[in-house]
Amino acid sequence: MSTRIVVVGGGTAGARLAQRLPVTLLGEEPHAPYNRVLLADVLAGRYAPEVIALPGTLEPVRLGTRAVRIDRAARTVECADGSLVGYDRLVLATGSNPVLPPLRGLRGAALPAGVHPFRTLDDCLELRALVRPGVRAVVIGGGLLGVSAARALAERGADVVLTQQGERLMERQLDEHASALLREHVEALGVEVHTECRVSGLRQRDGAVTAVELADGFVLDAQVVVLACGVRPRVALAREAGLSVATGIVVDDELRTSDPAIHAIGDCAEHAGRVYGLAGPALDQADVLADVLADVLAASVVGNRSAGAERVGTTDGTLAGASAPRAWTRTASASPSGCGQAQEPSAPARAPSRVPTRPAQRDDCPHGADAPTTDSAPRYKGTRALTRLTLGGPRPLDLAAFGQVTAEPGDDVVQLTDSTRSAYRKVVVRGDRLVGGVLLGDLAAVGALARAWEGDEALPDEAPLLHLLTHDGGSS
Repeated sequence: MSTRIVVVGGGTAGARLAQRLPVTLLGEEPHAPYNRVLLADVLAGRYAPEVIALPGTLEPVRLGTRAVRIDRAARTVECADGSLVGYDRLVLATGSNPVLPPLRGLRGAALPAGVHPFRTLDDCLELRALVRPGVRAVVIGGGLLGVSAARALAERGADVVLTQQGERLMERQLDEHASALLREHVEALGVEVHTECRVSGLRQRDGAVTAVELADGFVLDAQVVVLACGVRPRVALAREAGLSVATGIVVDDELRTSDPAIHAIGDCAEHAGRVYGLAGPALDQADVLADVLADVLAASVVGNRSAGAERVGTTDGTLAGASAPRAWTRTASASPSGCGQAQEPSAPARAPSRVPTRPAQRDDCPHGADAPTTDSAPRYKGTRALTRLTLGGPRPLDLAAFGQVTAEPGDDVVQLTDSTRSAYRKVVVRGDRLVGGVLLGDLAAVGALARAWEGDEALPDEAPLLHLLTHDGGSS
């Protein structure tokens, strides 16, 4: 019997793993895995839904299959249709759920007609069916997702209002000047922007939304409301199975949960106290876990050759003596592509972190200490995530942000601004390290800046700080 690897979740992380290893992938959505980053382009009408499909997996995906329970003792996953799927290693890639704000008129599981989160392809297609020129749409949330949704709705001809409770748009990624430039661009698309604006409730008639109420008493007419208030890790399945859960499902450097036979990657995983919620880290984690599990499969082949066909289960979930697995390919990391025409507007894929160290033994693992590892064993050491967004319109705007974009006392800051082209570039340097930056309009230097930041290496003494913002990043 070959080692059975089951993956729950057909999003970015789960699909990446299934592209590299032969796994049983349980996808809850009825659609083949797709590039979620490009949903705004589908909503805007730039791409057809099939264009954003991710590359195919080694084994067929079980679509429309929702996992409802994990039996860790029996090592089975129970699905909503009553079927049981056995596993030797289980990977939770359950992603995240949209945050539904506590608004009057928004109670219970059923949303009023016209009110939609913006998380899945079905959300996108339902919104696209509702929106036509002149429809009044209100987007609640001025972060990355809200700005993307507002742009897409405006491109479809809707009259769009974007509300943000904070002081500025994308305040987690951008400094004040960059956010102001972004706001100017969004307003030039015809979007009405309200910041420092708290939504308190929804009005509806006959089960359909009619207006959005603001805390100051102002009322915004609305036929469509998009909830872009953030996401939270989807951890119910793990919590009910008794796994360690904080904000996300707690994992170590091998992406193992408190049960060593179960791993977690992507938006649902919490590594070193951090939940990323971005495509780049999800891909990094999937690549590292692919290498971890590839080693398990390789060990199974060796065990099979030395011990025959007998199957022996070890205390840490590794299977020895298993028969040879089906064909699988171990490949280097590659940048994913949502379609053949456009680069994914998010952090580029990076090589997985591999360090020549062995992690400390874990006291929280119910099956005891870690299994022996080699110095070259794959390890995930975190991701330095770059946020990137492209906004269309008569004058398209590209932006990229990374690290700390607000300087602390003692930091060196270099800024270049070109008001005529709405271009802005800024880097923050602490000591001899690049700690953050933001670019709008002209991203020619982003590649060199991202490499300097991700590498966390000392900047050369002979390169003036201004060179960091040139097109070649100061390289010769």
